Amino acid sequence: MNITSRGIFGKLTDDQGRCQHYHTELDIIANRCGQCRKLYSCYKCHDELEDHKFLPMDSKEKDTVMCGVCGKLFSYNEYSELEKCTNCGGKFNPRCSLHKSCYVK
Repeated sequence: MNITSRGIFGKLTDDQGRCQHYHTELDIIANRCGQCRKLYSCYKCHDELEDHKFLPMDSKEKDTVMCGVCGKLFSYNEYSELEKCTNCGGKFNPRCSLHKSCYVK
């Protein structure tokens, strides 16, 4: 298991949170698990490295999504309205919405 300088866990390929499963230029988001509360690069990394499945967070709860470039935290609802980070301008992957049900309820 790796951990970035910003506290993102996963099977990482860089310090911005990209992992073995999702590693395009736009894959810079980490999501918080509802059980262990750790920020993970993706649910697949979490499930391979922890002894429990990734549990979704409430979409309104604060600080559940992190930009891997600058460390800015968002609620999922805030993040889902954005195309890029409001702090550093890092672009987010719009295809992440395909996995919404894994990350939030």
